[in-house]
Amino acid sequence: MSRFDLQNDKVAVLMGGQSGEREVSLMSGTGVLQALQSLGVNAHAFDPAQRDLGELKVEGFTRCFIALHGRFGEDGTVQGALELLGIPYTGPGVMASAIAIDKIMTKRLWLADGLPTPAWRTVTSAEATQAAYAELASPGQPMIVKPAREGSTLGLTKVTAADQCAGAYALAAGMDDEVLCEQFVAGDEVTIPVLGSGAQARALPVIRIVAPDGNYDYQNKYFTDTTQYLVPCGLPEGEEAAIQALVLRAFKSLQCRGWARADVMIDATTRKPYLLEINTSPGMTSHSLVPMSAKAAGISYAELCLQILQSATLDYAAA
Repeated sequence: MSRFDLQNDKVAVLMGGQSGEREVSLMSGTGVLQALQSLGVNAHAFDPAQRDLGELKVEGFTRCFIALHGRFGEDGTVQGALELLGIPYTGPGVMASAIAIDKIMTKRLWLADGLPTPAWRTVTSAEATQAAYAELASPGQPMIVKPAREGSTLGLTKVTAADQCAGAYALAAGMDDEVLCEQFVAGDEVTIPVLGSGAQARALPVIRIVAPDGNYDYQNKYFTDTTQYLVPCGLPEGEEAAIQALVLRAFKSLQCRGWARADVMIDATTRKPYLLEINTSPGMTSHSLVPMSAKAAGISYAELCLQILQSATLDYAAA
């Protein structure tokens, strides 16, 4: 990665975009922009939904902080465009981003590397969803139905009865032509950020999430104050370190770099952790979890933004 030069680098904070997470991305990007500017960084807001990415080159931007979420932001598309422009960017590269946003491909790779993830089926109809429910839902436990390539729990339904399958499938299919049915793991929900690349990658403190009625949906993530985020997480001795080690393996399995955040469920009975997904451009809002975990590790919000910015690089450096 190229060394960040406070005096000469001109930084674009990419925010907004075209996905269903545009509103959250604008909040994340505004926070990052203000933090970087407070440190003297020559940083500017840039919304790819309103401006052509080619203007980044024309206007002399030398580095990008990607604060976009979801499609056209953390799915490899903007990463590929920045590769062509030759402008280093934050977060995982083209391939890792494209794989990580696709929950099905992510699961396939994790299983190939011997990493635990809940059982799942892909479905193409309401009838197939009902059949999956009969197979995946254990007595008294729901099944999760969600689009394969969305974030922030958009389009997700926790199905507790067979007659809910049609509605759950329709909601998910309205956002993606691939729909994922996943076995629900009852237990502790945790999230773990990772900073760095390769041998220098490290997992930050685990955050345990306690949402109202166990429903950590889009509203409870970003727009309410009723969800509890526990850090220190209060897990039994030894569990936190084991989960951090697992998440590092998952991060490296997808060849991620720079930063990301993994979501994990811990089975209440067996205490076995199951990987759900990795977010390659996590939220940086006032409710977001990477800044919260970083703070517990002694890293301020502004310092976190600067560390991430300093990790900006390209998959293919110019010859």
